[in-house]
Amino acid sequence: MSIGRYVKRMQDHVPLGANVIRRGDDSVEIRWNPAAADPGVTLYRGDAPDRIEIDTPVAHVNGGHSVMLSGLDPGRPHFFKLVAADGAGLVVGERRPAVEGAPNLRDLGGYEAKDGRCVKWGTIFRSSNLARLTDQGLALVKQMGIRLVCDFRTEAEVARAPNRFPDSTDTGYLRLPIQHGDFEPTAVFDRIRNGDYAWISEEFMLQGYIESIERHHAVWLQFFDLLVDSQCRPLLFHCTGGKDRTGAAAALILLSLGVPAETVVADYGLSDGYNADVRKAIYEYLRPFGVDIAKVEPYFTAPESRIRALLAHVDARYGSAVDYLVKKVGISEKTIALLRDTLLE
Repeated sequence: MSIGRYVKRMQDHVPLGANVIRRGDDSVEIRWNPAAADPGVTLYRGDAPDRIEIDTPVAHVNGGHSVMLSGLDPGRPHFFKLVAADGAGLVVGERRPAVEGAPNLRDLGGYEAKDGRCVKWGTIFRSSNLARLTDQGLALVKQMGIRLVCDFRTEAEVARAPNRFPDSTDTGYLRLPIQHGDFEPTAVFDRIRNGDYAWISEEFMLQGYIESIERHHAVWLQFFDLLVDSQCRPLLFHCTGGKDRTGAAAALILLSLGVPAETVVADYGLSDGYNADVRKAIYEYLRPFGVDIAKVEPYFTAPESRIRALLAHVDARYGSAVDYLVKKVGISEKTIALLRDTLLE
């Protein structure tokens, strides 16, 4: 997926538009816009967007629009600054940091808003739960400098799978539970194993998304108040699989920043690919119980049609996501404007 397509930075008149592709535990490929002029590009690396080591270039490229970098420390986050010969610069990060045990953890940075600015890298992260972080994954998350974790899971979900991070008072932790009616997610596997899964359908899943919008205004008000507070960032939010409640939250954030709906849909759709191995393991576990995988699949997948239906619901009922946040949730227009000023560059 293109990250920050034809993005302009600083005084940049050359649209570098870069993306970072993980190629191995210690290697990435960085590509930039092949349509741009080719005056040469120098690359620098850092552990955070504001900690790029500009005195130590990691590569210089003449006559090309990509580079492979190897020997990267797998225990550290990686952000890169690309600087053209005329001084134009672009900072880019990995969409999906290599965090073991949190396959759906990803950065919301780099997405382009309608006004031409882009979401800052390394500032807002969405994720699946943090209960299965390996030691390596835990170490890497600590390196990311997260200041606050917002957990959308129910009390029972948290009790069954407590997060490994945060593991100290250095990082804040706040539960903002979102529940689909009386449905308790922790009972899902027991019900499915016992053959009770006729209730699983695309309609059921979509209703959960709509309820997250219609029944949890207080959650969204508090969540956006935290997002706009610079002392809470970098901020990470998550549910269990990082696709449903987390997907609705990511959509509201991106739309409030002016990111186009098609980009929001594309970001949502990444969950199916990132969760593929987890989903495969779940299906292998369920098959010996005689479970019809096709019938339970809606519960474990994130089809783009679902988020499109949610966005259509919001637009039809409120006019836009911003109208929903301002008129229904009670977030001030000043907060929306401040959010854009602080999260876009």
